[in-house]
Amino acid sequence: MTDIIRLSQARKGQEGRIHTVEAMEDNPADAQELERRLLEFGLVEGARVGLIHEGPVGADPVVLNVEGMRIALRRHEVRGLTLKLGAGDLNLDDEARVPA
Repeated sequence: MTDIIRLSQARKGQEGRIHTVEAMEDNPADAQELERRLLEFGLVEGARVGLIHEGPVGADPVVLNVEGMRIALRRHEVRGLTLKLGAGDLNLDDEARVPA
């Protein structure tokens, strides 16, 4: 069984594949710019993603392993992305993980 959650709700150690990409900003121009940035970072539908670190204050920012590349973003920046947990064959690189 697979669950779909917002990436902004994910917790350290959760992994899956990006299900949908949609920037959520009040200003349409800001939303378009954020969506462009997310896509440039490799946060596209089907990409393998794992949450490898949460900041100490409010669990912000988050560090993501996106196909073996580390990306740090604020939770509000990833709230429009959904993650399909348990999508199988993830095998994210151990070198991109942050020690506990």
